[in-house]
Amino acid sequence: MAALVVGAQSMGPLPARAVPGAVLSRQSFVAEAIRRAGPAVVTIDTERVVPASGRGGVPGQLLQDPLFRQFFGLPSGQQPRSRTERGQGSGVLFQADGLILTNAHVVERSDRVMVGLQSGQRVEGKVVGLDPFTDLAVVRLLEQGPWPTAPLGNSDALQVGDWAIAVGNPFGLDNTVTLGIVSNLNRNVSKLGITDKRLDLIQTDAAINPGNSGGPLLNADGEVVGINTLVRSGPGAGLGFAIPINRARAIAAQLVATGRVSHAMIGVALEPVEGAAATPTGGARVRSLQPEGPAARAGLRPGDVIVAANGSRISNPQQLISAVERVGVGQPLNLTVQRDGALRRFDLIPTELVRAPRP
Repeated sequence: MAALVVGAQSMGPLPARAVPGAVLSRQSFVAEAIRRAGPAVVTIDTERVVPASGRGGVPGQLLQDPLFRQFFGLPSGQQPRSRTERGQGSGVLFQADGLILTNAHVVERSDRVMVGLQSGQRVEGKVVGLDPFTDLAVVRLLEQGPWPTAPLGNSDALQVGDWAIAVGNPFGLDNTVTLGIVSNLNRNVSKLGITDKRLDLIQTDAAINPGNSGGPLLNADGEVVGINTLVRSGPGAGLGFAIPINRARAIAAQLVATGRVSHAMIGVALEPVEGAAATPTGGARVRSLQPEGPAARAGLRPGDVIVAANGSRISNPQQLISAVERVGVGQPLNLTVQRDGALRRFDLIPTELVRAPRP
């Protein structure tokens, strides 16, 4: 192409986008990503029947006893009524035979699960299994497929600043798409004031709201890199969090195989090492021990600082929890502990973490 000359000075060739007659693409990478994964994003509606709780602290079962009602002069024709609680969340199909990843809190304690697809079809689902410690669940569609699936990406390849696309049904608004970036990685859930979960989360500024729970977080290629799980709001913009898909994939495999997930524990409550007691490499201080737990039986004491597990350095409590999870239930674990200025080593066997029953 000939150079454009203004006066006596050459301006050089025009950029390609300014060439007369050039067609500018209005296609967004977000639209392409949604075309790839969107048909696999589902709405999950749940129902749970809650029995009547009675009046004045009297159990509902007792109120239904005709002798009890007659003794207290209660009308025989009036029976306490149960009520139905309804909830809604999102999910994503990851296998063509109808397996769906979602959050445990979306389907926990539900009596009926109905799944709505982007096509408008509604299919009954069954909870295969759920894990409250990672807030993940797998639901299976009860009709034969094949069903649309979303490709699963590699959350270990994420970098801060990567595009993040959240898809779900916030406030019941189906197929809502929001765009942001990955704001941080490996954000430990304990920093959000949540102490009953074992999670390191992807933080994003893509809008995640009630109803988005269980839906996918996509990368720019339309691959699922996370499962949206919660939002923390306050003055200014809200912060969204998602469970990395690599962790979710491993949890889902256990749920499909056995219906449950095994988590290892050593029976210690931990806290960071700070102030004058801090070691150059950090560590995890034992705040208390579970009586007759693995750590107590091995001889650990409150105040011990755990600085290594199976030879790998421990800088903070979360690293120790992750190390115990990697070792697994029933496998040997060697801890290096700093006590009274000296290093000591302890051998123990992690046992299974059991969740206290909900009331």
